[in-house]
Amino acid sequence: MTIRIETDRLVLTAPVIDDFDCSVVMHHGETMARYTGGKLLNREDVWRKLLQRMGHWTAFGYGVFTVRRSADNIFIGEVGLAHFCRGFGEAFDGFPEAAWMITAHAHGKGYAQEAVQEAHRWMTSRHAMRRSVCIIHPENVASLHVARNVGYEQTGEVHYRDATPLMFERFAS
Repeated sequence: MTIRIETDRLVLTAPVIDDFDCSVVMHHGETMARYTGGKLLNREDVWRKLLQRMGHWTAFGYGVFTVRRSADNIFIGEVGLAHFCRGFGEAFDGFPEAAWMITAHAHGKGYAQEAVQEAHRWMTSRHAMRRSVCIIHPENVASLHVARNVGYEQTGEVHYRDATPLMFERFAS
């Protein structure tokens, strides 16, 4: 599936096998472990995650994008919407869940917000998305900022993998 979305600074594409090594590096960053379950993913876990993401695109026609900087094709992260089937109930699991992970060297430059906004715009126009959800670790200030800036509002919290992330929802305008 060839999907390519361009912004002034970024290119979003459906994931491919060649994204693997960059994804491994991103998932080995300490920040990732702090906010995504408390442990770093090993190569095998990242491989499974990449294959899962590729399969999601095949099954649904959308998913998590690979994000690269347009000026030099440098890997920035992974951003998009998918069904993770977390078991939080129909009010959550029945809707696309937003996810974003930005590699450490790209933090603080507004890339996450830019990519998240574009992924939501694309999902709304291509798949008529009316509502989306997400969960965020309560100490992940940067992600909380992105969520609020793209229109997410907190709806509660949930116990998940030895943590209590905040739950959010967003309605398409």
